Amino acid sequence: MGKFIITDDFWDLFPKAEIAVVTAKKITNTEQSVSDVRSEINELLKQSSKEATKFITQGVFSQNEVISVWREAYKQFKTKKGVRCSIEALLKRIEKGTGISPINPLVDIYNAVSLTYGLPCGGEDIDTFKGNLFLTKASGGELFLALGDEEYDNALPGEIVYKDDDGAVCRCWNWRDGQRTMLTENTKNAFLIIESVDPNRSDDLKAAALLLAELTKKYLGGTVQITHMSIAEREMNL
Repeated sequence: MGKFIITDDFWDLFPKAEIAVVTAKKITNTEQSVSDVRSEINELLKQSSKEATKFITQGVFSQNEVISVWREAYKQFKTKKGVRCSIEALLKRIEKGTGISPINPLVDIYNAVSLTYGLPCGGEDIDTFKGNLFLTKASGGELFLALGDEEYDNALPGEIVYKDDDGAVCRCWNWRDGQRTMLTENTKNAFLIIESVDPNRSDDLKAAALLLAELTKKYLGGTVQITHMSIAEREMNL
């Protein structure tokens, strides 16, 4: 069994960060399996998109609190030019009125939770990991093929990444997932993660993790477990 390990060089930058992990095992993430409840999942996504407008109260988009805290965090490490946190990308679509389209059941569920709580959420297929998964500073050159891309765009030295033995899993902390580990209809065991850099939002993080676990089990079956990680709790079994 592999581990998820958050290394010292991450905590050196973000000693007050908190991360909630939901491991979902033996799930069924196919459209066929959720056909009877697909309308409910779509409604979750729709309602969370409406609720997310509460996070957009400032005339200047970057000055909204759930965005500005991540803008500041991204200044602490090397990033690809112009990249933004995943919650900012979602909220930008809400602001523009373009909406969030369904992708697959589990991605739709974590996007709904992300929008409801204004926190970055992501997910990977555990069975695609090679060795342990790390949240760490990149050495540079870790292989990465982003979702939707046809050419590799590898990690930069000093960039915060999720990575395993085969390369980067998610670049620029939570900016973009890679094709190799993405959630698909074949995913049976999922690693779901919610991140916070604001110590005042500990309760929101816990509530978001609980909702993510409940919705995943409700719609996709299997078993779920929540693990809360911090500078005092740096690793867990997958």
